[in-house]
Amino acid sequence: MGENQRKFIDRVNELTGDNVYRCYQCGRCSAGCPMAMEMDYLPNQIIRLVQMGREEEIKGSKTLFLCATCFACQGRCPKGIDIAQIMEAIRHLLEPKGSDFFGPDEVPENLASELPQQVLVSIYKKFAK
Repeated sequence: MGENQRKFIDRVNELTGDNVYRCYQCGRCSAGCPMAMEMDYLPNQIIRLVQMGREEEIKGSKTLFLCATCFACQGRCPKGIDIAQIMEAIRHLLEPKGSDFFGPDEVPENLASELPQQVLVSIYKKFAK
């Protein structure tokens, strides 16, 4: 495994406070995901790609943006891995600017009523740890 791959894995672990290697690929997260039928990679496959440091493959995946952050995956995970948080961390890392545009206290009221719930949950969840 190359240095860049290791850095990607370490950064995901750092951002989430979790360890992607705890996932042993049981597939329960994917079995319970309400968006699985629309995804090109299932949630457990994304985790496996992260475990292998395959950042480039993950970059092109529509799964990252289909994740509804509903936490069904986390509730089904026997290891308690916060897959929604991992998806958010990956989206954050792949964002070209690499930083948040705004925090939860900075969401304009008029914008908050128009944003999809997924975005709002993601913003608040990111700052909840």
